[in-house]
Amino acid sequence: MKRLIQTLLLLAFMPGSSAQAETYLEAPRVVAALAQGLAAERGIGIRQNSGLAIELYCDAGSMGSSEGFFRIGRLLLKGPPKLRNPRLANAYLALAARLGHQKARMLHDPLVKNANIDLICSNLHGQGGQPKFDIEGYIAGLSPARRNLAALIRKIAPHYGVDARLALAIALAESNLDANAVSPKNAQGVMQLIPDTQERFGVEKPFDPEQNIKGGLAYLKWLQNRFDGNLKLVAAAYNAGEGNVDRYGGIPPFPETQHYVRRVLNFSGMASAAGRTRE
Repeated sequence: MKRLIQTLLLLAFMPGSSAQAETYLEAPRVVAALAQGLAAERGIGIRQNSGLAIELYCDAGSMGSSEGFFRIGRLLLKGPPKLRNPRLANAYLALAARLGHQKARMLHDPLVKNANIDLICSNLHGQGGQPKFDIEGYIAGLSPARRNLAALIRKIAPHYGVDARLALAIALAESNLDANAVSPKNAQGVMQLIPDTQERFGVEKPFDPEQNIKGGLAYLKWLQNRFDGNLKLVAAAYNAGEGNVDRYGGIPPFPETQHYVRRVLNFSGMASAAGRTRE
């Protein structure tokens, strides 16, 4: 637990990090995971599913978001009775508080012993039922502008030989279909392309949604060829870079990347297909 907290504290206060929401602007990937978690928690556009909400808040937490850890603690403390676990709730509230979250500090109960946490959210997966994500229902509940971007992805993806479900899942995980998103590392637009990737795939106007989407699709097609159609490695490379996938001989051991791969496969509904591919 001590090592985990030290790592997250270091992550949270690095320049350009996605540290706590109350003081810093969250990175687009964090904003996306928090918004999708809230949709699952409250049943906005999709069926209410507290287990899925926790999974998505865990994803935000894996990127250094104190808000993600706070929402986990709140759900474990005040959510559906079958989900409640005061000691585990207290542990995540303590973690959020150590990352600077004021509401978590107020909700934390010093009289309750914290549960032990060895790895981020390793003791939470599968809480509250099978956490499937209804991508169509979720998109239907978004603004007209974001729904139009989803329709554009569906229209263009087949021309690049990329499954539209995969492309939509990537866009949702990266920016939640925000054409103006900019990350602390200067990834830009719907598909969150960094300047090097923009140059590689001919994107001259990264905030033009069609150009950005086409650049992201071209990159996904390149990754599919590079990793022989292995969807897990494609998603991992989109998040962490193909160099890291090569370096580790598979999905890199970064919590954010491991959560990201699971989220993309869940959103796309392609987990079973990914399981048949070679890692």
